Amino acid sequence: MAATYCMTFQVNCSIERKPYSLSHKFDDFKTLFSSVFKPVLRDQVQQVRPPMHVDVSRTIKKASVKILDAFVDSVFEFADQPLLPSQNNFSPVEELKEAVLITDIEGKIPNNFREGVYIRNGPNPLFGGLKVTKSVFGRSSHAWVEGEGMLHAVYFSKDSDHGNWKVVYNNSHVQTETFKLEKQRNKPSFLPALEGDSLAILSAYLLNLLRFGMVNKYISNTNIFKHSGKYYSVAENAVPQEIDICTLKTLGNWDVNGAWKRPFTSHPKLMEIDWFMKWIRD
Repeated sequence: MAATYCMTFQVNCSIERKPYSLSHKFDDFKTLFSSVFKPVLRDQVQQVRPPMHVDVSRTIKKASVKILDAFVDSVFEFADQPLLPSQNNFSPVEELKEAVLITDIEGKIPNNFREGVYIRNGPNPLFGGLKVTKSVFGRSSHAWVEGEGMLHAVYFSKDSDHGNWKVVYNNSHVQTETFKLEKQRNKPSFLPALEGDSLAILSAYLLNLLRFGMVNKYISNTNIFKHSGKYYSVAENAVPQEIDICTLKTLGNWDVNGAWKRPFTSHPKLMEIDWFMKWIRD
């Protein structure tokens, strides 16, 4: 009996200890399994259903801009601004898709004429011309010097074998940030804010600032200058835009590597004494 008891005890002990031992090891195994596979499962779940990140401020801003755009579209009416007879020379022209060879030339190009590119910068408004707006606030309009900048370039080169002249013409808008914005919208978006009734100008200032973060467009239509081997288009109200002189392509804004935070003068002077560019305010 004692032996049986002892055996029973041992068996009982072994039976009682065995579940305990297995349970303890199983818990350890679960911990190890979880530590190894949970990150993998979590990554797989995230790949299947990625977490949603909502930028509340950006969403509110986009909604506010849409509301303001709807208000402008319903309250303001855009119309073409008529040109005076003396301003007909400033009417907009179409932008070329590629350079064209000039074959019909009146007169003769002098033999000692310098080869190179002769370039002009001037206003060439989008959407058919300058605009005027009418609203409950009154009337506002552009000044005749406004309008997106367009470069007109004439390239002169001479055939070295026969001395014949080759003349090529090209033009292109200066693609400022506001030019690209209105081009993308495919309609006039900035309200004229230079001439007109006081209340209309004030409302144009406020609405342009709220919708675009600026009052007026970056027109870049006044001058083109060379600095350190590069060429730039410029106006008084913004930083210059770098231009590829061969293709007239806009390469981007030039802010002197982030050091310049305000508009440039449109008429910098090159001093022949030291050949340094002088930023002289006219």
